[in-house]
Amino acid sequence: MFRYTKLTALREVLVWILALVFLAPFYFLITTALKSDQETITSSNLAPPTSPDFGNFAEVLSAQGNSNVVLGLMNSLIITAGSILCLVLLGAITGYVISRSTRRWSRTVYFLFLIAIVLPTQLGTVPLYIGARSLGLTGSLWGMVILYTGMLLPLSIFLYAGFFRGLGTEYEEAATIDGASRTQIFFRIVLPLMSPATGTVAILAGLIVWNDFFTSLIFLGGSQNQTLPVAMYYYIGSLVSSWNKIFAIVIVSMIPILAFYLFAQKRFIQGFAGGLKG
Repeated sequence: MFRYTKLTALREVLVWILALVFLAPFYFLITTALKSDQETITSSNLAPPTSPDFGNFAEVLSAQGNSNVVLGLMNSLIITAGSILCLVLLGAITGYVISRSTRRWSRTVYFLFLIAIVLPTQLGTVPLYIGARSLGLTGSLWGMVILYTGMLLPLSIFLYAGFFRGLGTEYEEAATIDGASRTQIFFRIVLPLMSPATGTVAILAGLIVWNDFFTSLIFLGGSQNQTLPVAMYYYIGSLVSSWNKIFAIVIVSMIPILAFYLFAQKRFIQGFAGGLKG
């Protein structure tokens, strides 16, 4: 029998306090974004808006030039989605080959990918830029997809290989006896069991690519394909102290990645709970 004790009540109070602490920044973000310019100056930061003003969002979304938030949002969506798709496919296939191979080279390649994870990407910015420019990939959305895929592929392979090594081969052996090819076994049996790893790769890669500012600024500088963080940088730099508009553009940038995170997290939990049960 469950007994509601004083210790249980104390734990609940602590949980509520922690929840309020973590939700406080979102409260300030939303309330400030809904205030007018005058109310932002005169009212308290803790006070909610007397009359919610959605004009800040309309003004943010109507910006043009280097501060074009809508164009930056679409570019970020294309780059992030393309990078995740490539990382899932290439990472899963490579991780599967490395984990299932019994030859010595597979272990060597695996450790090389581990070294690539440890090394900071910024060390190779100059040669990467020179190579991308010579191939005509700078200023291109698909060039950024290729670049992010190469940068994050070691992490994707590491996650998939670790999961494959903990996955038994019984399903694969049974499919082989039934006459399935190696490709059919991977895409019809093995890959569906990879929901936990796929969710993890999608979440980590999505957050890294979506929030990346430095790489986009360097490789897309001077083009019309600026991503959302770069567009936010130009827009916020022109506002100086209009915090209601600054917070409005922050909310706009948060909504897509937050929705994706919640969706991917749900898939991750479902796959983790029932992946090996078929």
